[in-house]
Amino acid sequence: MSFIQRTRKLALVDCNSFYVSCERLFNPRIRIKPVVVLSNNDGCIISRSNEAKALGIKMGEPYFKAKDIIVKNKVEVFSSNYSLYGDLSRRVMRTLKRFNSEIEVYSIDEAFLDLSNFPDSEVEKIGKEIRETVLQWTGIPTSIGIAKTKTLSKIANHIAKKKISGVTSLIGIENIDPILEKIDINDVWGVGKQLTKFYQKKWNL
Repeated sequence: MSFIQRTRKLALVDCNSFYVSCERLFNPRIRIKPVVVLSNNDGCIISRSNEAKALGIKMGEPYFKAKDIIVKNKVEVFSSNYSLYGDLSRRVMRTLKRFNSEIEVYSIDEAFLDLSNFPDSEVEKIGKEIRETVLQWTGIPTSIGIAKTKTLSKIANHIAKKKISGVTSLIGIENIDPILEKIDINDVWGVGKQLTKFYQKKWNL
């Protein structure tokens, strides 16, 4: 009996600016405006639209520090609504199970999906189908990175966020070193501020 060995393929599906996307779903007026969502008690910025990012508003920044930019540029500000975000998150995860019933929910807006049963040549096409289906069924835009490991899937997802297609696959690429060289060390999954400083000092990055 012969067995067909398939490449391990993990897709990281990440909802784009998730809390902002949830607010926009029910408020079309703000779909092309700069938007931020604040944490409990309106303390810090926990979600930003691309328009808000372009203004230099930082993730996790206290609201009072960004207030001048927010007021000057008429940025739409929302208090967090976790019941809404939780409901939409469950809808997204249910939609993903259409492609594989076994998914690993990593956070409210991220999940790993095993696509190993799909041929290597079709995996990017499947990624685009997943993205289109989630958008159609839930209204939430996503970015999808596909690779052999979770860490590489995270890197692929980071690249996908900057592409119009919203999907990047590293499957079938023999040498990914040139791709990895373009990734900042602090953008690697699991590398926090302290490790970033350590690596930068050790290798003079």
